[in-house]
Order: sequence, then structure tokens, then C-alpha cells
Amino acid sequence: QVQLVESGGGLVQSGGSLRLSCAASGSTLDYYTVGWFRQAPGKEREEVACISVTDGHKFYPDSLEGRFTTARDNDKHTVNLQMNSLNHEAPGVYYCEAKEEPDCGNEYTYWGQGTQVTVSS
Repeated sequence: QVQLVESGGGLVQSGGSLRLSCAASGSTLDYYTVGWFRQAPGKEREEVACISVTDGHKFYPDSLEGRFTTARDNDKHTVNLQMNSLNHEAPGVYYCEAKEEPDCGNEYTYWGQGTQVTVSS
């Protein structure tokens, strides 16, 4: 059983940046595809980034390309999500999810409790 823990959420001004981190408690994320999801109030859950386990392939929706970046921290065996130019669409609870399969999207096997992101104008 893999337990995921997100950190790094908080309050940021519009246009600012936040860096989220996802760690596997007692384990490593080196062998998992990791997806980041946003659940905003009144909106559908959205995958905002993903990094594949096999070739490091990354996925971002078109609307976030260039502003969100996900990467592995090989020293800490975690996965980060760097979010820049945060705007009114950014607020919500951000979750990291993991699976052994290499494809982004679809179902993931493990997920964390989420971390809240709030953007002030």
C-alpha cells in the first residue's frame, strides 16, 4: 500500500507561484506514474499535470502549458508541481495520484489527502 502525502499548498497572490510536493510515505515515487489533479468548488476534477514512469513523458492541458511544470526530485524520490502565474482558475484542492502503469490520465491506484491552494486578488 502506497500512502501519498501532498504539501506546499497555501495562500498566494494572483500572479504568484507555488510549489507543491508529493511524497510516498515509507516508499518512493520513482516507480510510479504521478498525476496531479485539481478539484475546484463546483467544477469537475481536472488533471493538471502528469509525469510518466517509463520515459519521463509529461502531460499538461493546453490551458496550463508553460505555467505548470511537474518534475521528479531524484534526491528526495518525490514529485513536484511548480505552478506559476496563478490566477482565478487556480484555487482548489490539489491531489497527487500514482499508479504503476505508464499512461497519464485514466484511473490511478493511490492518492493523497490533498492540499488547498487559495489565490487572493
